[in-house]
Amino acid sequence: MRKTAALGPPKKRRIIVLICFLLFIGFAAVCSVSYYATLNVYKKSLSESILPLTGDTIYSEIRKDIIELVLISSLMSNDTFLIDWILNEEKDAALISKYLKTIQEKYNTVTCFFASNVTGSYYHPTGLFTTVDRNNPRDEWFFKTRDAWDDYQINLGIDDANEGALTIFINHKVFDYDGNFIGITGCGLTVENVMELLDDYARRYNRIIYFVDERKNVLLANSIAPPSFSNIDDVPDFQILPPISEDKETHSVSYSRDNEEYLLNTRYLPELDLYLFVEQSLNSSDRQHVRKRLFLKIFLITLPIGLIIVLSVLKTANVYQAELELLATTDRLTQASNRYAFEIVFTQAFREAERRNRPLTLILYDIDYFKRINDEYGHPAGDAVLKSVAEVTRKMLREADSLCRWGGEEFLILLQDCDLENGRLIAEELRRTIRDTAVVHSERAISVRISLGVAQWNNEETRKDLLQRVDEALYRAKKGGRNRVETA
Repeated sequence: MRKTAALGPPKKRRIIVLICFLLFIGFAAVCSVSYYATLNVYKKSLSESILPLTGDTIYSEIRKDIIELVLISSLMSNDTFLIDWILNEEKDAALISKYLKTIQEKYNTVTCFFASNVTGSYYHPTGLFTTVDRNNPRDEWFFKTRDAWDDYQINLGIDDANEGALTIFINHKVFDYDGNFIGITGCGLTVENVMELLDDYARRYNRIIYFVDERKNVLLANSIAPPSFSNIDDVPDFQILPPISEDKETHSVSYSRDNEEYLLNTRYLPELDLYLFVEQSLNSSDRQHVRKRLFLKIFLITLPIGLIIVLSVLKTANVYQAELELLATTDRLTQASNRYAFEIVFTQAFREAERRNRPLTLILYDIDYFKRINDEYGHPAGDAVLKSVAEVTRKMLREADSLCRWGGEEFLILLQDCDLENGRLIAEELRRTIRDTAVVHSERAISVRISLGVAQWNNEETRKDLLQRVDEALYRAKKGGRNRVETA
């Protein structure tokens, strides 16, 4: 009888080589798919969430400053002193200069002015500065505002009385007691304030931010990394007709410039009649570095660690996916902001509180005995409780306030221009409202209680310190018996 030959070393070697080869191919395929999938997801998140959020934040900051100037100019246009002075044939120019200087110092504006429709005189805090002239292109703003239907107009122009600084002007009509147009008054905001905001975002997030008019001219850009062109038509591959169109909508597009891919988000600013461009490059050198590392890992793979590497890649892909999900701005269950979005809003509010010396208060609360609700009524009921609590909270907050789902059953409220006492009153009202609002799920009424901590920023601490103090206040509320409010 013939004896069957045993599996010798050459055959083992071939099998091992085959297994290693298959693992190598599988690893390469997984890495390649993971690389492109992750890159595409990142591009989509950047285009649809992150860049629009940056534009919204910048727009909100600019709009807030403009609204403040509109209110100031409206007060000036209805000031009886100004109207009486005009009707008194504009005697004693020193009086109007003193008045304008007082307004400028009181509201900390960069300029205040009055232009008379009767004499054409243009008054400034420094005195009679010039006269408006129909034939002077720089005085077009006066006649455009005079002939407009609205009571005020906003324009971006040069302030000759302020060393030629580029300024955002609020021009408000002035009427006498019989409703006759007698002049235009207003104030201004230099673009230096806007530039600081643009430079801050450009520095922190490596983004290019600039403003474009309807003729596609770049009027204003951040100084950290300004665009290399003055008109977007100067870029051959800049095929972005949708952003500059009549629909005035927000758009997200991608384009190539200097052999590099860029993601761009645009939005229209009706107050300035300008477009805000926020773009970020997908740096080719970074992608090439990623590819080199990928190939290096492939060629260094060995059989003993092949399977571990494949599993590690899958695990890494899951980690990347989890990190990308954190880039979303809203918690899907409660529709409250998540930590990533809140961090941006918190940073902006913190900087605003420092700059304007305004109060800033946090409320941190969680649902008492939430685990007991899940155990007794089920997790769907727990989800219904979370959604109900978030909805009740949103209805009680102002538009300027922010709600964030801080943890599982923890929520964090940011109150701008709100001191500790008012924050405590809001927290107490929220506690009572949620206590009196039963959550109905599967025909069963669930009673909900919350514990709250309140803390106000003390002008010297960091954001981390403030969060720690409000957390300690919440801990005291829970330790003190729950269903109560504690202040830091």
